[in-house]
Parts: sequence; C-alpha cells; structure tokens
Amino acid sequence: MGGLLVVMDSQPRQALVRRVTGLARSTPGRLSLIIVVLALASLVSGALTTWSVVRQEQALEDLATRSEPLAHAAQEVYRALQDADATAASAFLSGGLEPPKLRERYEADIAQAQAALSVATASSPDLTATLAAQLPVYTGLIETARSNNRQGFPVGAAYLREASGLMRAQLLPAAQELYRAETDRVARAQDEADFPWGSVSVALAFVVALFLTQRYLTRKTNRLLNVGLLIATGAAVVSLLWVTTVSVLVMNDVADSRTASEKADVLAQARIATLTARGDETLTLVARGAGQAYEKNFVEVSERLEGQLDQAKQLESTEAVDQAMRHFRQWQQVHQRIREADDAGQYNDAVALIDNPYFDSLDQDLVRAIGEARQDFSDEVAVARASLAGTVVGVLVLAVISAIGSTMGLWQRLKEYR
Repeated sequence: MGGLLVVMDSQPRQALVRRVTGLARSTPGRLSLIIVVLALASLVSGALTTWSVVRQEQALEDLATRSEPLAHAAQEVYRALQDADATAASAFLSGGLEPPKLRERYEADIAQAQAALSVATASSPDLTATLAAQLPVYTGLIETARSNNRQGFPVGAAYLREASGLMRAQLLPAAQELYRAETDRVARAQDEADFPWGSVSVALAFVVALFLTQRYLTRKTNRLLNVGLLIATGAAVVSLLWVTTVSVLVMNDVADSRTASEKADVLAQARIATLTARGDETLTLVARGAGQAYEKNFVEVSERLEGQLDQAKQLESTEAVDQAMRHFRQWQQVHQRIREADDAGQYNDAVALIDNPYFDSLDQDLVRAIGEARQDFSDEVAVARASLAGTVVGVLVLAVISAIGSTMGLWQRLKEYR
C-alpha cells in the first residue's frame, strides 16, 4: 500500500518535470526564460554599478571632509608639540626672564596642540589618551624649569631635560602613532575610490549577453533588428562607457591625489625633523659640555631631513622646496660655527648664533610647501567628485531602460507564438 502511494505521488511530479523540460526546449519557453534573465541581469548590473559609484563618492567625500583634515590635525599635534619643546629650550638659553616672543610662541604651540588634539580625539580616542594625560605633566615640568631658571637655580636645566625626555619618550611617539593611523585612513579611502573592476566586468558581461540574445533571435526569426533589444543594448553600452570613462578619470585624479598626499607627508616629516634638530641643537648648549648625545642626534636628524627634502624635490620641484633646501644648507653652516664656538669655550658666542634667521626661514618654506601640496590634493579630489556628478541617477535610469527594452523586444517575438 505504501509503495502504491509513492508511485501515485511521484507521477504528478514527473509530469510537472516533463512539462517544464518541454517548455524550456521550446522557443516560447526559451524566450520567456531569456526575458526573466535579461530583466534581472539588467537590474543586478545597474544596482551593482550604482553601488560601486556610491562607494566611490563616499570615499571621495571622506577624503575631502574627514580623512585628510584629520591627518593634517594629527600632523599639527606632532608639529606643535615638537616646536613647543624646541621653543622652550631656546627660551631657556636666554637666562632669567625669557624673551616675550619665545614665550608667546611656546604658548601658541601648546594651544594649537590642544586644539588639534581635540579634533583628532573625535575619531581616535584610544590613540589620543596618552597625549591627553601627559601633556599637562609636560607643561608642568616646563613651568617648574622656567621658575627655577628665572631665579638662577641650576636645577632648572634638570627639569627642562626631564620635560624634553617626557616629550620624546611618550608624547611624540603617541603623536606619531596618531599621525600614522590617520594617514593610513587616507590611503584606505583612496583605495576605495579606485577603479571598480567588478561592476564594470558585470556590466560588460550584460552587454555581451544582449548581443548574443540578438544573434539568437536573428537565427530564430530571420529578422535582423529588434527595436526593444537595440534600445536595451544602447542603454547598456552607454551605461558601461559612462561608468568606465568617469572611473578612469577618477582613478587618474586619485592617483594624482596620492602623489600630492605623499608629498605632503614627506614635507610634514621634514618639518618635524627640522623642529627635532632645532631642539637638539639648543639642548646641546643647555647641557653645557654634556650634550654629546643631543649633537649626535642632531647630525642623524639633519641627514634624514636632507634626504626628505631631496625626496620632496623629486616628487615635484617647487620654489618653496628649493628655498627650503637652500635655507637648510645655510642653517647647517651656522650650526657648524656654533659647534666651533662652543667647543672653543666661547659659550656666549655660540648662544648668540642660535638666534639666526635660517631656521625660521626653513620652517616657513616647509609650511608654504605643505600648504601647496594640500591644495593640490584638495583640487584633485574636487575634480574627481565633479566627474561622478549625476552618474548614480544616470546609471539607474539606463538600467531601467535596458530592462524595459529587453523585455518589450522579446515580448514582441513571444506573442508571435500565441
């Protein structure tokens, strides 16, 4: 009895399978299947292409409004801290009450570091925790050093060295880590805005499918053209060419933005190296004969700085970079005279040479060069965003036209079999 029920139950299924198989083997069945496949393929291709364009737009918007500004804020944290340390050391050399301009510069650096830190904290609270906790400790040590220095107590130099040690051991490494994290964010956003190979490949496959469908209909109906499929194919080709063209333009603009961001990064590192070397140069004199470690570090940082300036010049030789290299070499010549005076026991003469115009000129050159590189970056991103304008709406409209056209064209042929 159970076997009979199984046989009776399987008969309708077998009949349904034979009916479906027979329909699929017939021309009307195949046309019906092609209608469904092409309509779905058109919508899927359009949706995937739209998603890739939206992803590019979001990546470019992130570059323009978030990633690059945050990377600059992180760089400003590092720079301001480094400059504050160098300025504090320079002010200490004056003895007694430091010059007002140095005090103002130090306070401006601390304020700028705190402002930039507050911006960076919004995106990377974990990375800014050390900076937020240790910056007040550093400023407290500097104030203690100033107080003792005004009263002529030698212990002031010890507090200054302790503050500088804290800066180099904890604050600057934390600022460097923050800067690296933000520049990596910029690189990821640039990668996301790259050429959408996947969606373009799907769109190309859909165009090929439309051509094959027209070829199949020509063989079956002996009609050369199908208006509906012709419209669908035209819409698909226009969509493919549109997306490919704007994606190539965006890819080129993003590549140029990479060059600009790379140059800005090299110049930012050069400016940080400049400030580091300045701090070492000053602390060598503060140590009064015990600053060999600072002088050694000055030489190493100066060599790195020269290489960074050369690299920036290779990326793009500008007037600001050329002037930076000239002022760097002039500064190095003055430093050699400082060392000769200090080594000869002429300490006051060495201190007097510290206040030369070449360090400030070099710093200003680097500020200008960084500003130019950032502007180039912003311009390239703006052009890339403009290239994508209207692409999302256009791709969606063309996908709908392609779906309707392919359906209408095949439906006309399908009605002939009824």
